[in-house]
Order: sequence, then C-alpha cells, then structure tokens
Amino acid sequence: MLSGEDLAIIRQKLGREPTDVEVACFENLWSEHCSYRSTKNLLRTLPTQGENVLLGPGDDAAIVRFSDTCALAISMESHNHPSYVDPHDGAATGVGGIVRDVLSMGSRPIALMDPLFFGSLDSEKNRHLFEHVVSGISGYGNCIGVPVVRGDLVFDPDYSGNPLVNVVCVGTVHPDRFITARVKHPGDHLVLVGASTGRDGLGGASFASRDLSEGAEADDRPSVQIGDPFTEKLVIEAILEMAATKKVLSCRDLGAAGLAGASSEMCSTFGGLLHADRVHQRERGMKPVEIMVAESQERMLVEVAPGDVPLIGRIAEKYDLKWSDIGEVIADPRYIITFHGEVVCDLPIHLLSGETPVCAWEKKPYDAQKPFKKPKKGLKALALEVLSHPEVARKDWVIEQYDHDVQTRTLSIAHDAAVLRLGDAALVLSCGCNPRQIYLKPFAGTANAVYENAANLACMGATPLCLLDCLNFASPVHPEVYWQLEQCIFGMGDMARRMNIPVVGGNVSLYNESDEFNTKIKPTPTIGMVGKGKVRSWQQPAEGYELALIGSAGAHFGGSVLDAVSGCGGTAPGQADPAIVDIICTKVRQNAFEAVTDISQGGLLGALSVISPQAMVRIDGDPYEQLFSETYGRFLAAFNNESALKGLNYTVIGTVGGDSLNISFKTNAIAISNKEMKKALSSLTRLMRLEKN
Repeated sequence: MLSGEDLAIIRQKLGREPTDVEVACFENLWSEHCSYRSTKNLLRTLPTQGENVLLGPGDDAAIVRFSDTCALAISMESHNHPSYVDPHDGAATGVGGIVRDVLSMGSRPIALMDPLFFGSLDSEKNRHLFEHVVSGISGYGNCIGVPVVRGDLVFDPDYSGNPLVNVVCVGTVHPDRFITARVKHPGDHLVLVGASTGRDGLGGASFASRDLSEGAEADDRPSVQIGDPFTEKLVIEAILEMAATKKVLSCRDLGAAGLAGASSEMCSTFGGLLHADRVHQRERGMKPVEIMVAESQERMLVEVAPGDVPLIGRIAEKYDLKWSDIGEVIADPRYIITFHGEVVCDLPIHLLSGETPVCAWEKKPYDAQKPFKKPKKGLKALALEVLSHPEVARKDWVIEQYDHDVQTRTLSIAHDAAVLRLGDAALVLSCGCNPRQIYLKPFAGTANAVYENAANLACMGATPLCLLDCLNFASPVHPEVYWQLEQCIFGMGDMARRMNIPVVGGNVSLYNESDEFNTKIKPTPTIGMVGKGKVRSWQQPAEGYELALIGSAGAHFGGSVLDAVSGCGGTAPGQADPAIVDIICTKVRQNAFEAVTDISQGGLLGALSVISPQAMVRIDGDPYEQLFSETYGRFLAAFNNESALKGLNYTVIGTVGGDSLNISFKTNAIAISNKEMKKALSSLTRLMRLEKN
C-alpha cells in the first residue's frame, strides 16, 4: 500500500485524486522492489565501469564483452516472498523471470546459478520448502533447456519463515547486436508477445516489498505467479528469431509490476500510449487495473516500426504464441492508458518511473561477536559434525535434479566453480556469501564474499569479468538493519575496486522478516561472479600427490561452521588481502597444481574433504585453529613438484591416499575412516531422500 506521504506527493504533483489504475501503478512502481528507494544513493557508490562492460546497471541485464564475437548478458534477481508462499511456483517463476531478463537483450540464455538460503533442516516446514524450491527450479530449468550449473546453500534458523531464492542467468549475444530496453522513436508500436494475461501475480511487486505474516500461504497466494516452462521455451525461440531480423528496436520482459512496469520504464525516454483492452487475456471481465499490474508469466513487450508489426506477428504465430499490438511510443512525456476508449491513466511518465521519493533511515552500529569458548566435544566428534553440516556435505540430492549438461557446454560443476566451454575459452561461474560472518562484520564479511568468489574462479584458472549482487535484508526501518545494508554495500564496493571487478547489476530485496517465526534474516548480500579462463575441468588428485597448505591460519571461528554446530562463538575473519588470488590463478594456468581449493566453509577440514577425503596429514599448531578456522587468504593444493610452490607462503602437510583421513597434531591425532567420511558427506542427501520417500 502507498503511504500517506506518498499519496500526498502524488496528489500535489497531479493536482487531483489519482484513479484506481494510477494508484496501482504507483503502488507497484514506487515499491522498494521496483524503485530501490532505500538503497538508490548507496548503490551509486559501487564501481560499475570496466574495460569489458558494454552496458552496465539499469537495463534488464548487463552486457559484458567475453571475446570479439561474443558478449555475455548477465542478470541476478530474487524471488523470496513468493517462494515461501508457494515454494514450487515461486522458485520456478523466479527462474522464468531471470531467463526473460537475459532474453530481452536479444541474448540466448545458456546457464543458471541458484544461491539458496533456508532455515534449519531440523524443521519439517523448512525441509518442505527446500524440497519444493529445488523441484521448482529444476522443473522449470530442465524444461526450457537452460542448465543450472552452480549454486550455494546456506542453512540458518534466521531464514525460517523467510527463505531466500536468488537466481543468476547468463546468456550470449554478439557484442554489436544486443537490444536495450528503452524505446527509440515516437510513432513506433508496442507489441505484446507470449502467454495471455490473467489475474495471477496481482500486486507481486508490492507484495515483495513487505514482510511475511502468519497465514501468508493462504492470504498471499494470488500474488504468486504461475509459470509454464513449455510456453517459455517457445518465447525464447520466438524472441531470438525476432531479434535476428534486426526489426526489434527495444524489448522488455514483463516481470515486477507486469505490463505497467515494463511499458512505463521502456517508454520513459519519450512517452507511451497503451490500450489495455487490446491485451490478449486469459480470463473474462478483467478490469484495466488487473490487466496492467498482473504478473502473468512468459510475456515480452517489443518496440517495432509500424510497418514491421505484421512480421513480428507472423513469427509469434509460427511458435503458436499469441500477440497484440497494444500501443505506441509518443513524443509527449506522459504515460497514458485507455480502456475501450476511456482514459483510465494519464501521468507524467517521469513521476511514475523516475521520481520515486527516496527513503532515509536511521542507522545503528552493533557488535554481536562473542568470545571463543572451546567446545566440550572431542576433535573427532566435532570434525564429523562439521563434515555433516549441510553447507559442507555433498549436494548430490540437489545436483542430481538439474540437467547441467543440456546445451553441451558444461565441462565441470565440481567444487569451487562451474566451467563452461565458450568458443576457445572457458566461462567460469561462482556465487554465494557467508551470512553468519557478514552479520558479525558486515563490511569485512561482504568484502570477503567478493574475495571468496574471485578465489573460486582463481582455483579454476579464471580471472573475474564482473560481479552482480542480490542484496537481501530485513526491514530498513530497524536502525541496525540499515547499518548492515550500508556497511555491506561499502564493503562490496571496496573489495570490487581493489580487485578491479565492476559491479554490473543486481537486485535489492528488503523486508525479509517473518511474524510467524519472529525472525529477521541475517544480512545476505549474495554475489554472482563471472570469469574467463582457459578450458579445463576439475580433477581429483591421485594417490601419492603431496598436499600443501598455502597461507596462515588465524583464530577465526565467529560465523564458522564450527560455530554453527557448537555455538563456540569467536572472532569473524577480517577483510582478506586479495593479492593472493592473482598468484593462485597464475599458478593454476601454469599447471602448477594437480588440484587446488580455497579454504572457506568448514576450514581446512572442509577443504580436505574436497581435495582429498583420504590422506595422511600432519599439522602443527592449535588443532582447533588449524582444522576449523575460516581465515581467508588460504588454499589447499595437491602437487607433485615442490618447485611449483615457489614464491608462496606454504607448508607441506601430507600426502593423498590411504583408506582414511588421518590427521596428526603435536599431542594427539584423529582418524576418519572412509565409511565415516562418506556417511558424513552424504548427510544432506540421505536426509532429503528419506524426506521425499
């Protein structure tokens, strides 16, 4: 709902009472989800330019040069509230929407990533949400033939009642042939292509800008869109064929705020005249307000010259898609909607799509770190708990549901980053963040999220081209939340500048709270990162390779997996020095290592489970610090020639092989058998297969 202050501004600007259609347009376009009214000024501090950035933030997707003949269209979005109310359809339509964002640039979607955040899996409700969100993503992605190649999973009690479903899509287009979303000429026609408009998704943008309450599943289900991946596949092929004619002058996906959002933003360079009654509709008796703000899926709006409308119609019909010539670009900077000849909306277009009042919130710093308290359990018991934690355990149950080989580009989805073949080079993808650490140190934690994703790329020999962000937070009305938001954006910008990685787009999702569970999510500035490298795939090192620990550990347990399983507290890691990332990347490109992974979740123990679940390892120093600390700037590498490590601060700690993971310290040792290791690492898959059966 519009606030009293917003309504007063609108009345003052218009000099009259707004119509019901105008109120609905403002309610959606001025929502946090569409206008970024709480974050606009903060987002302007991020570095958005780079030598390969052809089109930065502000469109449906960014365009980044990959080669002389290939550019990437990249976008990132959230579908959080809908995925709580209806986890399958909410997640599925999140995938459909992000794919259309990339498609609207005239780009073929080739890959998806899905960072996901849920409450503890001890809860049957959270297991239900997890199961059906994954099935929604897999069902939609598999049907449209776009592989999910990478993801991230976080489980924390603060996401109970408000899971986060973030999605990234990457597409390819020629650097000289991408389409933008702003209209080009007055007199051009606006053609709506795709599914018929129904009443599903009404008020979706405003729904996404409020917190969730008890009974949300029943009360808010009409705000959740229903997707049809088979229609989406037809829309993909039709829009790409239309783009190939070079007759499409601009294009926009109908996402948040439906036709009102797409058309007003698209026409904001001039003005727009829309005839709501011409829109092809699925249901009888729809009112103009329903037609304009419904978020029915699989719809695209294109600008074409008047004489090219029949061509666009023929292509739509070739793919059995409906289409309507619903309006035109006008020179007068107004946004006008008619319904059966009656004007139901007549607004200054910039008031609707460019003059949203900015919100100013109070901020209040806090210190939530607690002194480290040594866990009472023994080292082996703690090690097995850390390995069994769903953020460390293998993700087979999720991965097996995704067709990651469709389109035949995928070379590797193992461990640090996904690798796809793109011409003669490799497209390398990573995503995620650590909300527990970010909650304790918002600035450093978000900086480290940027670092961590770049480190993942470096382990595959790739350098970052760009990053995107999805800023998921609780309500900025809370001073501590707005402080988190500010610090996270500043931390992201600081590390992005230090590493010369432009921030080319993203999304803001606020009001992620639940009255039902009395929870506010932890600050979750999810990162999606794209890099370029040589074509290679990840391989498990063979028996006999030596293991080197690169970098030095500190006592950083706050926000760690050890902290999550034992409540040990402690200090969260400080901001990492990014210099090591370039060195590791160079070493990988020189084939110095058989395999390498950065040390993050689960500490050295987590890294050993990736590189070498069976090994003989000897470690000096404090066992807790050496095994479980999540200090950044460290890597575990398997090698066969120690000269390859020249110039690095490293310690040789062991050898790959054997029938167990044997770790010895100065005063004690632990041994984790192959059977125990497999059981621990399969904990997530065993739990969810049992749940499904």
